[in-house]
Amino acid sequence: MKDGGTGKTILRALAGEVLPTPPIWMMRQAGRYLPEYKATRAQAGDFLSLCYNPALAAEVTLQPIRRYGFDAAILFADILLVPQALGADLWFVTGEGPRLSTITDQAGVDALKPLDDIHETLNPIYETVRILRRELPEETTLIGFAGAPWTVATYMIAGRGTPDQGPAHALMQGNVAAFEALLARITAATIEYLSAQIEAGAEVVKIFDSWAGSLKGPAFQKYAVAPCAEITAALKARHPHIPVIGFPREAGDGYIGFHKATGVDCVALDNSVSPEWAAANVQTAGCVQGNLASSHMVTGGQALVDETRAIVQAFSKGPHIFNLGHGITPDADPDNVALMIETVRSTKS
Repeated sequence: MKDGGTGKTILRALAGEVLPTPPIWMMRQAGRYLPEYKATRAQAGDFLSLCYNPALAAEVTLQPIRRYGFDAAILFADILLVPQALGADLWFVTGEGPRLSTITDQAGVDALKPLDDIHETLNPIYETVRILRRELPEETTLIGFAGAPWTVATYMIAGRGTPDQGPAHALMQGNVAAFEALLARITAATIEYLSAQIEAGAEVVKIFDSWAGSLKGPAFQKYAVAPCAEITAALKARHPHIPVIGFPREAGDGYIGFHKATGVDCVALDNSVSPEWAAANVQTAGCVQGNLASSHMVTGGQALVDETRAIVQAFSKGPHIFNLGHGITPDADPDNVALMIETVRSTKS
């Protein structure tokens, strides 16, 4: 692995460089814990209107960069814009989250829009990316993203988030042909969506598999690993120099070998695994990202400082991007985010 060099710190870590201070960004860093976000959201009117308004979506993406000086900005959007672009009805219920029209059979899959038509819906997202590339500080990396096919499918099948992804598991077992056809459609759409984000200016893309942990054994390999590998290979064929981050949340032992099996440049880790375990079992294969518990952004104090330092030190021998183990929550204290960043940047590895 290399040491030294110049350029954006996130890109250096993703290339395998061991840096004296890890670069840092935070999942959901543009969001409901910030008063300036709430004001912009109110201006937009509702969540989807905010996602599809390039000027306002760019504004909320930039807000945490102005406030905290993170090393990367992540595009403000939502993983369920892809189902909507494919023809699913999508709306958000205040206090409860997303709702979608459901797909439970082959006829539902067949009724989805063709790939060539998805960009009509998603063009505002690409415009947000273009604005951000113009307005972000020169040293700040721009990250694009999409949901992984399995995670997106769980919402499309159930019509909402579920605690155990039961409806998706039921379709997988009861109508495997329709289930796999749906995953294939989402995979193909995700490749086109992420490729268009890259063409608009994204420098890194991340694949969020938030519900990967509910896939066990062969199902994890078939429905989490294989689609991520397919997306990564297609993107690297088109855009060879763009790094990919994979996040199979709560994969446990499935984190081991995920770099090699999928081709991703970095594996993001949730906080159900210890940094010491991950350094020994995952970071040996390449860059890792994570993995402070997001609850520390609520509670703060010495525990936040101690755990942040422990993570920085545990991952100090290999390439590492500091982040949370999951997205920051709406009840987080913005001052605790500042404390986390200060601690990361002052900790000696």
